[in-house]
Amino acid sequence: MKSTRLCLSCGNPFVPLPHVPRQRYCSSKACQRARRRDWQNHRLRIDDDYRDNQARAQAKWRASHSSYWREYRAAHPAYRERNRGMQRLRNSRRNFEPIANMDVTVSPQPLGSGFYVLCDAHEAGVANMNAWTVHIAVLSAPTAPPI
Repeated sequence: MKSTRLCLSCGNPFVPLPHVPRQRYCSSKACQRARRRDWQNHRLRIDDDYRDNQARAQAKWRASHSSYWREYRAAHPAYRERNRGMQRLRNSRRNFEPIANMDVTVSPQPLGSGFYVLCDAHEAGVANMNAWTVHIAVLSAPTAPPI
């Protein structure tokens, strides 16, 4: 009789393959997927080169599939509505501070001529990361009130 082990993923007993003496997962698709996910998470934690390579590969994929999430949200309205509802809940838990870009600055003086970044806010107090660079030319500056 062959010895059985308990699968680390599903907990069911299985007989390990003879050529894989340290087998810890059964051969079901879900458990093999869990094994690969566990291996990748472990590798990401311990291997800087692997982590860097994965980050570069993901950035390359995002650059070549830049419209993926826009198209996904358009094709899955339930996902879009759930995400919006969750964002509203997160916003309500905040201390009424608006969400803004990380590069937004507050200017104590009036704006002068120059280049500025404008952001579209779909909901009050929420600025998204889609920004435009624009040139604003001041045509008339405020004058000092007469004394």
